[in-house]
Amino acid sequence: MRLTVPVPLSEIARLVNAEIIGNANTLVMGINEIHKVESGDLMFVDVAKYFKKAFQSAATFILINQRVVPPQGKHLLLCDDPFAAYNTLTKHYAPARPLSVQVSDTAKVHPTAIIEPNVILGDDVQVGAGTHIRANVVVHSGTTVGERVVIHAGTVVGSDAFYYKPYGDRYEKMHSCGRVVIEDDVEIGSCCTIDKGVSGDTVIGAGSKLDNQVHVGHGVVIGKNCVIAAQVGIAGKTVLEDNVKLWGQVGVAARLHLGEGTEVYAQSGVSRSLTGGQAYFGAPAIEAKEWFNHYRASKRLPREVKAIKERLKK
Repeated sequence: MRLTVPVPLSEIARLVNAEIIGNANTLVMGINEIHKVESGDLMFVDVAKYFKKAFQSAATFILINQRVVPPQGKHLLLCDDPFAAYNTLTKHYAPARPLSVQVSDTAKVHPTAIIEPNVILGDDVQVGAGTHIRANVVVHSGTTVGERVVIHAGTVVGSDAFYYKPYGDRYEKMHSCGRVVIEDDVEIGSCCTIDKGVSGDTVIGAGSKLDNQVHVGHGVVIGKNCVIAAQVGIAGKTVLEDNVKLWGQVGVAARLHLGEGTEVYAQSGVSRSLTGGQAYFGAPAIEAKEWFNHYRASKRLPREVKAIKERLKK
């Protein structure tokens, strides 16, 4: 998330009651998660094993809960609970905007777009030329929909990220302030759910096609001309390169990378990143040829076991 106006680090520290280790007058340009940060951004880290990763990231400012010497070019904000402080800042600079009308006054819809009855368009939604949004679709604030896009009935675009931190016997929700970007020539089926990013964008690449009842988690990036069949679930922050195919009921875990041209057969479970240009099957998904070899071998096992028993009797 980029801030509308750069903010001095001293103001950030005041909002979260943090101690500054660094230059209080340096300007903060944005607030982002570690996988989205750019120079000038602020992020948080609250687990010691991730400190090195945070210090090696592009972030200029880091909310942290241990007193350490900052690396060159980094400015620290020392506080007891970096997660809570991060939430305070995102809520302050990007507060939730409840819908009050069916189509926001700040939504921009191209004159050639078709918007059917009961569609809800939130603040700052943009809808491109020739796009068709069918009945009962909800497009939450900040979403960008490109040209010649079709979104079928009942789909929700821009719902909050499923991101919670455990605190003893309860969970604290991370405030979502990212967006959804749907590029040109995308088609999205009925009753799909597409979460916005926590701080960055969830992206559906140009020409991609989603079947009914597909779930796309927060911060997922889907490349161009991907095909995703019904009841697929893609967990947060996973990246699909161009021309990926996921067939029905495939589940993809979080923070993975599926290379260009990857194909995953129906009902598979993807638990690791996959090399592109290959087909995969199973749970956990492995190369399809290997899985079918295992299957053929398993079909021979009863005969082999029987033969071994017969030999042992002799």
